[in-house]
Amino acid sequence: MIPPYLRKVENLHVFFWLVKDICWVTDLKIPGLIMIFPTISIAYWVAVRTRKQPSEFAHNLAVAMWITANSIWMIGEFYFEDGSRSLTRVFFAAGLLSLLVYYIGWGMGKFRVLEAPK
Repeated sequence: MIPPYLRKVENLHVFFWLVKDICWVTDLKIPGLIMIFPTISIAYWVAVRTRKQPSEFAHNLAVAMWITANSIWMIGEFYFEDGSRSLTRVFFAAGLLSLLVYYIGWGMGKFRVLEAPK
């Protein structure tokens, strides 16, 4: 199970992520860049904190990779008029790979699904 404090940090993380993306769509470059740091930092911190729980870790790592790719994409649009976003593909693929590894392992019985407490 995820400790309550960690769940609260995850929820705060969603707030930072949304602020970052609102800055992106409203073309607020400096606030958007500032929001990258807490958003990515918390995403990877949560992933590391859940590393002993395969399902949580795989999903949190995928989210961290997604946000990293998303941030690179934002920087590309803000400053480089980047249409290809090649580097983002690496991070999106890495996030997808973390989930594929987990679900293949789960399908092979390597990981068990934890039941919710009653």
